Amino acid sequence: MIHALLIRILERIPTIKDLVRRLRNDLTFQLDCGFLVSDAIPSEASFSRMVTKIQNSNVLETLQMEVLNQAFHEGFITDDTVAIDATHIQARDRAPVKPKRPKPTTKKRGRKPKAEHEVWLKERAERQACAHAF
Repeated sequence: MIHALLIRILERIPTIKDLVRRLRNDLTFQLDCGFLVSDAIPSEASFSRMVTKIQNSNVLETLQMEVLNQAFHEGFITDDTVAIDATHIQARDRAPVKPKRPKPTTKKRGRKPKAEHEVWLKERAERQACAHAF
């Protein structure tokens, strides 16, 4: 199940429901996730319980420290400062912030005020006079 959860992140499968659906429908994906053909596919609730247990334990932190210690002892890490960059895996805790767009100004509907109507009539008369001059 842990393989399936990791592959879900790498394959950018948005929800556990979609993961279970793909495991049931795609035999090669099922085998890639470590399930045999004879194995039953876990339900969404089973995956949810697994995620809750992982969150409540410190297994991932311990595993990360073991990997760092092993890399340090084998000479892959030579400095005292270690920075871990996991930007290639996108977080899905919250929806991305959408930029706020200004509301478009709407044209006023209905009859124009008398002053605006008189200005419009003058402009229209000038345009018609210019058109007739040619």
